[in-house]
Amino acid sequence: MNVQDAIRTKRAIRQFEDKPLPAAVVEQILNAGRLSQSSKNTQPWQFVAVRDRDTLLALSKLGDWAGHLAGAALGVAILTPYPDEKFQTMFDAGQAAAYMQLAAWELGVGSCLASIYQPDAARDLLGFPAEWHLRIAISFGYPAPETVAPRPPRPGGRKPLADVVHWDKW
Repeated sequence: MNVQDAIRTKRAIRQFEDKPLPAAVVEQILNAGRLSQSSKNTQPWQFVAVRDRDTLLALSKLGDWAGHLAGAALGVAILTPYPDEKFQTMFDAGQAAAYMQLAAWELGVGSCLASIYQPDAARDLLGFPAEWHLRIAISFGYPAPETVAPRPPRPGGRKPLADVVHWDKW
């Protein structure tokens, strides 16, 4: 799959098969995040890769719409320094997330972002140091068949390029 196909076909997957991901697949996904670009190449992230079912279930309860983590084969918590100190931090974390998700999609693995609204509970659960913060986690797994079945276009669909691009000035 080329990058354009991955971008065009990628969708959020929230339901997964009850099937583990091979270690080589997990490593490719994590390595894609490691290799993503960052402001001044600071690489301001650490990843906590979670495969334990009980931990995934507990993590899924720390965000209002994070339930999909409970059924994932892998959850990746993206840790950053305190994001208010440097505005690029969350952008850089987003780059790592996007790279991991596109790499996963190419490997036939679905994913979905989860906002973590209880960062202190997440720290207690995952045991990371106080100088790191968790706002985003990603669920990964082989998509349940019904989640990748062809579906009709949504009303409204994606906005046309002309509606979101302004050339040279607004």
